[in-house]
Amino acid sequence: MLHDLSQAEWPRRQGLAMLTAALGAENIRWVGGAVRDSLLGTDVQDVDCATLLTPDKVIDLCRAAGIRTVPTGIEHGTVTAILKDGPVEITTLRRDVTTDGRRATIAFASEWREDAARRDFTINALYADPVTLAISDFFGGLDDLAARRVRFIGDARARIAEDHLRILRYFRFQARFGAELDPQAEEACSELAHTLKGLSRERIAAELLALLALPDPYATLERMRSGGVLGVILPEACPAQLAALGRLIVTEAGQGFAPDPVRRLAALLPPSPDVAETVAARLRLSKAQRGRLVSAAERSATDAEHPQALAYRITPPSAIDRLLLLGADARTIASWTVPVFPLKGGAIVARGVTAGPAVARILQTIEAKWVAEGFPGAARVEELLAEALADQPPAG
Repeated sequence: MLHDLSQAEWPRRQGLAMLTAALGAENIRWVGGAVRDSLLGTDVQDVDCATLLTPDKVIDLCRAAGIRTVPTGIEHGTVTAILKDGPVEITTLRRDVTTDGRRATIAFASEWREDAARRDFTINALYADPVTLAISDFFGGLDDLAARRVRFIGDARARIAEDHLRILRYFRFQARFGAELDPQAEEACSELAHTLKGLSRERIAAELLALLALPDPYATLERMRSGGVLGVILPEACPAQLAALGRLIVTEAGQGFAPDPVRRLAALLPPSPDVAETVAARLRLSKAQRGRLVSAAERSATDAEHPQALAYRITPPSAIDRLLLLGADARTIASWTVPVFPLKGGAIVARGVTAGPAVARILQTIEAKWVAEGFPGAARVEELLAEALADQPPAG
């Protein structure tokens, strides 16, 4: 059963009331994720707005009402209103003129149904009146939402031909909302999987990581693999690696760790730093994401023997990745603060050791023993220093 939109918090936001007054209730509708998620009873952060007005008119009316706008996607008819309770993307009704699977040439439209027809899924084409909150549903989105069914608007193959990324969006939305599979959508995605090769790596990476961030995407990824979709975007994800992901999902949940897409991507790859580097480059991951992926690939069974020593050496987040991927307990370092080694080179020089390589060697020796002993206090470090100096050959 769907929830009543009037019970949601966001339609009562002061900023949205200001925006409605500025643009005119007859000219706008709330659309997309905010409407969909509210009907499902889930939290809403961002609100999108569709409008009959052109971008220039939106900017002028907002300016007259004291609302600042930013032309975030002006070439596609989108401006963003900066409101006190959160930004709102305002997009003029559109229709596609030409599409090539990667980008579309659009023209402004004047009918809500025409705008809805160019959207991907029926559950994303629900429009809410800003005053009455009445829903405009042109393609059966309410029934699909109630059935937890992700269905393309019209012919699935035609929608995918307009934008190949919709294949990955379908699986992400199905993993998030779906219960009842749509055979036509599944067949179309499998048949057209090869078209994903023409998309930018950044778009593929963004969708893949968004899918991996969901609570349990295992069954969806398995269907992507069997349907030939996963092999196009991540050929390294063989059945054994999917099984590793399944174990990781169970381990994360059992230990209370939130889903992490980079960690889960690491599970889908063989534990090889070279493979991790290759995939990170192919997907054009950030430097931080690449570092975590490579570190996770360097995991070994011995990592689980001393979790805090591991965390000290490679940082707690990377240590947590390795331990969870190994099926080991990472809770001991989840909130652990990495201690600071309490000895500096100056203290060794003050004891008569000439500054240089000898000081560095002594520091490394003491630090290794300090870590091995579980990070003891300053008194024990002084003892370790005394022992190290006693082992030094006499000067001269």
